Amino acid sequence: MSASGGTRAIVAALGANLAIAASKFVAFAFSGSSSMLAEGVHSLADSGNQFLLLVGGKKAQREATPQHPFGYGRERYIYAFLVSIVLFSVGGMFAIYEGYEKIRHPHELEHWYWPVGVLVFAILAEGYSFRTAIRESNQLRGKLSWSQFIRRAKAPELPVVLLEDFGALIGLVLALGGVGLALLTGDGVWDGIGTVCIGVLLVSIALVLAAETKSLLLGESAGLEEVRKIEAAVVDGHTVTGIIHMRTLHLGPEELLVAAKIAVQHDDTAGEVAAAINAAEARIREAVPIARVIYLEPDIYSETEAARGADRDATPGGPTPHATGH
Repeated sequence: MSASGGTRAIVAALGANLAIAASKFVAFAFSGSSSMLAEGVHSLADSGNQFLLLVGGKKAQREATPQHPFGYGRERYIYAFLVSIVLFSVGGMFAIYEGYEKIRHPHELEHWYWPVGVLVFAILAEGYSFRTAIRESNQLRGKLSWSQFIRRAKAPELPVVLLEDFGALIGLVLALGGVGLALLTGDGVWDGIGTVCIGVLLVSIALVLAAETKSLLLGESAGLEEVRKIEAAVVDGHTVTGIIHMRTLHLGPEELLVAAKIAVQHDDTAGEVAAAINAAEARIREAVPIARVIYLEPDIYSETEAARGADRDATPGGPTPHATGH
């Protein structure tokens, strides 16, 4: 669902941004507005960003190879990180530079109806794209707030499109304010000030995106709800009596690695333990379908080993850390 929903949101944003970029450059050519030029470059950068997200999604579907045995799921994180870099450099820094130059050398706007008309059209188009991203995101975020959804989402496409569209709408309002004040006062400095504000906004969004995608690239664990489902699925109360310790890692947005040391009875036979492990793996995959790579190591739980210290990694017989420690 997250992959298909993300693709729909990306395609909607790509179509909107290409149309908006063309209209903004036409408005800049007729009016000379630096806000229009900055917004045109912003929309062009956004279009490139959506193209990068589509490429990343396509590359992530490649089959695993001996050199990359866990597949290419993290390609989506890499391309999302590239998006933040493009948004920062091409969109944000260019807008700040262009606004600074316009403040230093202001000139009166010509054919004011071009930028105003384009900005109104752009707000409508970006609003449609933002509405699509919100609708697709609502299918995944559940009871999470929007800030929690952006921080916790494992699929990067929807948070990226949401932040880009939100930033674009705010940027359009800033551009409209800059152009409007320049027309009312006859002072082109206001157009430059609006452009600088757009640049600062884009840089801020790019930094948020970079921080979130960096966390995904480093490797994030499963969510709290998924961890609880896995814990409940592992233990059968007979052969598998508990979890000594467990680690989870997202190999991609829809692929999860589960590694756990499980407690078994000391008098179980090898055949019984092997059958219990196979059954536990089947229960995990049924409870959490994205858990595709599972490693379960049997061990005998020891109260003596558990009492040696709090370092669970150094005491294999110790108890499992709770959900936040996976």
